[in-house]
Amino acid sequence: MLGLGIETSCDETSIGIVEDGKKEISLKVYSQTELHSAYGGVVPEIASRAHLEKINDLLDISIKESGVDLSDIEYVAVTATPGLLGSLIVGAQMARCLSVALKIPLVAVDHLEAHLTVVRLEEKNPSFPYLGVLLSGGNSAIFQVEDFGKMKLLGDTQDDALGEAFDKVATLLGLDYPGGPEIEKLAMKYSLRNNEPLIFPELLKDLPSEKILFSYSGLKTAVLYYLKKNPDYRKELEKICSHFQERAFSLVEKNIKRAVSVTKIREVVVAGGVVANSTLKERLKKISTKLNFHLTVPERKILCTDNGAMVACLGYFLLKNGKTSAIDFKVSATRMEDFYEN
Repeated sequence: MLGLGIETSCDETSIGIVEDGKKEISLKVYSQTELHSAYGGVVPEIASRAHLEKINDLLDISIKESGVDLSDIEYVAVTATPGLLGSLIVGAQMARCLSVALKIPLVAVDHLEAHLTVVRLEEKNPSFPYLGVLLSGGNSAIFQVEDFGKMKLLGDTQDDALGEAFDKVATLLGLDYPGGPEIEKLAMKYSLRNNEPLIFPELLKDLPSEKILFSYSGLKTAVLYYLKKNPDYRKELEKICSHFQERAFSLVEKNIKRAVSVTKIREVVVAGGVVANSTLKERLKKISTKLNFHLTVPERKILCTDNGAMVACLGYFLLKNGKTSAIDFKVSATRMEDFYEN
């Protein structure tokens, strides 16, 4: 079964064609990084206009390079939540048009769940239930995933997401946007010694032991205060980046440890744009060995970021479970628990 996935939730326009929910036939991504770099973050109006300008060409290229006919597509899946409303509407309208014109099922999907499902395109098949850890520019959350289309939120961020914190701190340090790769590059040049005192405080130090929660605004503020007190901070950029990563990733480890302890689930999937960070991947592998749980992460960087293949992948499994969407389905900036017709 051939499916087409459309992703326009934020600042990447993407079309993916997937066979049987596990084989990537084509994946095209247009990144808007250059358009937003001058602002240090995504500007919603610029993002939605760029989607509108690029999406038709991207579809044509994807179909042409895939070697399939548009008439061969058997369902269309599209991100409906969460995301920037203007951006989501662009993808939703294309999906509706294709569904009507080709007379094929329409499946509106949860962007966060699509990230967690993308590992199936790398022949990885985590068994239900599993813990889904989402680390991206807009989300830092842990879910208990019971089945396709069925996720229970265990812990969310109370302010900034992890990827957002990377971008904001990079801006404070005068680094390029997006901030994640720039901070990682500098942090890798610094050798953090064992038991070395960190210049930034521990995050959520007094959080109750059973609570699962992310918070990164305090870390961003700590970096800001440190820079003000140390005007010659550029001489120690590598150390600052290393210490920032250490505190940020320690909270990820703490929350995963708590989620495994509370739920007794030993299958963990970690996904989202921040997982492209090689330092984080290595830390996750070490903690999975230490805590004896099975870890699954996307290996290819393009599958960590927003992409149409993950949308088509999830759409296939939802369709197989009988979940489709009405032609007038709603898009939402915040996550909706259930928006399937069946």
